[in-house]
Order: sequence, then structure tokens, then C-alpha cells
Amino acid sequence: MDEEGIEVIKGREVTKIISDKKKITGVQLNDQTIINSNNVICNADPPAVYEKMLNGNTNNSFLFKWKMNRMEYSMGLFVYYFGTKKKYENVEHHTIKFGNKYKEHLDDIFNKKKLNDDISYYLHRPSATDKSMAPEGNDCFYVLVPVPNNQSNIDWSLEGEKMKNLVIDKMQNDLMPNLKENIVEDFYLTPDYFEKDLNTKHGSGFSIQPKFSQSAYFRFHNKSEVYDGLFFVGAGTHPGAGVPGVLSSAKVLDKII
Repeated sequence: MDEEGIEVIKGREVTKIISDKKKITGVQLNDQTIINSNNVICNADPPAVYEKMLNGNTNNSFLFKWKMNRMEYSMGLFVYYFGTKKKYENVEHHTIKFGNKYKEHLDDIFNKKKLNDDISYYLHRPSATDKSMAPEGNDCFYVLVPVPNNQSNIDWSLEGEKMKNLVIDKMQNDLMPNLKENIVEDFYLTPDYFEKDLNTKHGSGFSIQPKFSQSAYFRFHNKSEVYDGLFFVGAGTHPGAGVPGVLSSAKVLDKII
């Protein structure tokens, strides 16, 4: 970006996208600075952008309002980062462990919107591939657990520590003997972080669900359906979530613009 002469503004946040009727005219930052622009390319979560940064103004588009109201949102994520004072050489770079109740677990996440103890999780050990990720003789990890998004009204200030201890117990029993006594640094993120810090609607981990009726053309469009000069890139827009989908959305947007 430096090579291309792109100015990067740090330590500030876009809080409003400004428009004149259906035409985008710029953005406003959290220090009240206004940057005028003919085009805005937005990599934030589209439903949250329309609701918060455009103040829910969809210019009386009945079809778009209907689309927004019927959207269903992806799961939330509990992500636990930790370092250990010993190396777990038996753990691969990527590990997925399934609980015993797979269908029931998904039902709890998406329909009943409640937590249960029979979790499935993905464990990432980057130091298996890149030794520089952790100090000599140590190891580093994160573990990702699918949980209900914040439509569940789960109080993560109460449930966060319980989930952390549950995850540690599962990993200790499954893969990593004596894990508790070997953890030296740790922290965790909950759907609250995704909602409050990353501005995703309902704290979802992957924006709207990537089911058939919300994929490809039916997802949020790369070129806004409502505003001229507003473009979207990332997980919530066409063609879909996941790293390949996000990179593809950038390639699509490059051709559109």
C-alpha cells in the first residue's frame, strides 16, 4: 500500500457514511473529520453498515428492506488464545475435534441458541510450521469453538470463563496432557468482541449464513443495491464467507470498479 501511494489513517474509525439522497459523498470519522469521496469501498459487515453507518436509511427500497429483515446470521465464535511452557509435538498445525452430539449441537447453536458442554472445536498450532511463533521450548495456539451468536442473549461476562475452562478440560483429555499447569499466557474473545469491536451484527463470526438463499446473487451485492458509489468486499458480500470467498470478493470488486 505504501508502494502504491495509498494513505493509511490509523487510530481512527469511520462512524458514518455520508450520502446525498442515493449518492455517496464521503465518510465521517470518530473525531468528526469528514473525507469527501465519490466512492466508498467498505470491508465491514454489510448489515451492520446499513443499520449503523447509514442509520438504517435504505431510501424506501421495499425489496431491500424485506431482504434485510429476512436475513439469518451465522454462528458466533469463542476464540481462546494461549501459550504453553512446553511443546506439544503430537499436535498438528490444524486439528478438528467433534463432540458426540453433532446434529444436536448445531440445533443448540442455530435454533435453541443455547450453550452445551458437548462442544466441537478447531485447534490451530502455528508453531508446528513456524518455530518463530513461540519462544524456544514454548508453544502457541488458538482454539475456535462455534457458539450461538448474540441473538441468544448469553451473558458472556458470566459464561466466558466457564467456556474457557470447559475448552481447556476438553483439550487436556483429548490431546494435550497436563495442559492446565503448562499455560503461561492466555486470553479469549467472545461474540461480544465481534459485535462491539468488529461491528458485526449480532456478533456473528461470518456475517449472514452462507445457505443457498443467502449465497452468490442472494448475498449482499459488491455494488450496493441502494447507494451509488458504495461498494462491499469481504465475508458478508458476494460470493460468500471463508478465505476463498473473501479473496474472490476482492477480485470481483476489482473488475466492477
